[in-house]
Amino acid sequence: MTDPLRAVLTVIAAITVLTGAAQLPFGGPILKILGSEDTATTRQLFGTVGMFMVVVGGLLLHTLLNGSPSPEVLLWSGLQKAGAFGAVGIGVLNGVFSPLALWVAFFDLATAVLLFIYWRRIRVPATSPGLAGETTP
Repeated sequence: MTDPLRAVLTVIAAITVLTGAAQLPFGGPILKILGSEDTATTRQLFGTVGMFMVVVGGLLLHTLLNGSPSPEVLLWSGLQKAGAFGAVGIGVLNGVFSPLALWVAFFDLATAVLLFIYWRRIRVPATSPGLAGETTP
């Protein structure tokens, strides 16, 4: 993998899978670290979020490891990360999470920005001007 941005996103995708998987058995302690309630309901919801992190992160990892990543997967993964930023930020504003959770939120926001940059890069191939203003790949 020669593209540094793609390599960074691949590492982030793997981290997403691992942290999502950790939320399943260790949801209670993680919720406490984030300053949230540790109840059966919050552990269940946190585990459900973790399962989706495994699925979306795994899909992103899979496409990044392919020879030609899917622009659609990159786009939707970026939207998921942007949504996670918003959801965690709202959780902090509403007192569901402590301000420590903002580290997670801003990591997701940074990841979303990187995904959108990479998505745009592979979605719009380099073109050169042709005759009469036409472009050729």
